[in-house]
Amino acid sequence: MRTNFSNPDFKKLIVQLDKDLLGRYPLIQHKFAPFNFMDEQARVMLVHDGAMPVACGAFRPRDKETIEIKRMFTHPDYRDRRIGKQVLFGLEQWAKEEGFGVAILETGNSQPEAIAAYQKSGYIQIPNFPPYENVEESICFSKEL
Repeated sequence: MRTNFSNPDFKKLIVQLDKDLLGRYPLIQHKFAPFNFMDEQARVMLVHDGAMPVACGAFRPRDKETIEIKRMFTHPDYRDRRIGKQVLFGLEQWAKEEGFGVAILETGNSQPEAIAAYQKSGYIQIPNFPPYENVEESICFSKEL
């Protein structure tokens, strides 16, 4: 389902995402909060199981050609079902419809499942882009859409 950053189900999943990230990066996660801000430019995808939100992702335009994938999360009970890949593919399709040709994203070195999923989805590692260029825990990727 396509929606926006103000969707209450998206906000519920983001609370869970932030808790997960705090557990993985307890010493540095507070530094990332300003980078994860969502506003009117954000396009959001949600997946529900009945009424329960189970996965989300978003993108923000970086420039006329490039989007940044943000806030990817799948509830732990729904992982290993390819739901996250469906969200990612949905975001990519949406971006292509809007005329974007490149997707970039950042993840962390304590998220091996995310790294593997992005690589399997055709993303290649690139030098860290701003604001992550001096964050050793960050790993950045890019994909031609």
